[in-house]
Amino acid sequence: MFTQTVTIQNEQGFHVRPAQLFSEKAGQFGGEVHLRTSEGRSADCKSMLELMTLGIEQGAVVTIEANGDGEQEVVEALVRLVESKFGEA
Repeated sequence: MFTQTVTIQNEQGFHVRPAQLFSEKAGQFGGEVHLRTSEGRSADCKSMLELMTLGIEQGAVVTIEANGDGEQEVVEALVRLVESKFGEA
């Protein structure tokens, strides 16, 4: 298992577009990938709907964890996506 913690930086938080980008990126890799909030809630990163139900806002600290083939690569790719603010200004 590989994990990394990151802070959601974009102004709108984890709304539809970031959830879609996140699930698409996670879907490019094998294995299981989950997003955990500091409150202990969790979602499958490959499910846009599950990600949306977390209601993550700007400033939230989340942990991305992966298990299986490409676990480090998928976590690093998702962290880069979060750090890029999902391409938002």
